[in-house]
Amino acid sequence: MAEATIAVEVVYALPDRQVLLRLSLPEGTTAREAALRSGMEQHFPGLDLQAAPLGVFGKAVAKPDERVLEEGERVEIYRPLVADPKEVRKQRAAEAAKRKAQQAS
Repeated sequence: MAEATIAVEVVYALPDRQVLLRLSLPEGTTAREAALRSGMEQHFPGLDLQAAPLGVFGKAVAKPDERVLEEGERVEIYRPLVADPKEVRKQRAAEAAKRKAQQAS
């Protein structure tokens, strides 16, 4: 008897390039296993699929080694942040305050 499979997508993107792979995997496959089986590191040398944060349909998965996938889901491999969003907002606010102060004087 053949093993039951599910169809899923695994995607990774850089600012200038993206790759979406469609896979047929055994039922019970986790998000991490799907990423590892995708072979995405061959398209993006240096990509660490064992440590990369993962999500499903735009929602981060806290425990990708335990999150079992369902038919039709899309696993997203996330890149590390280049800058801390909180710090960037602080810098923008400080610059805006400085411009406002200069305009008032």
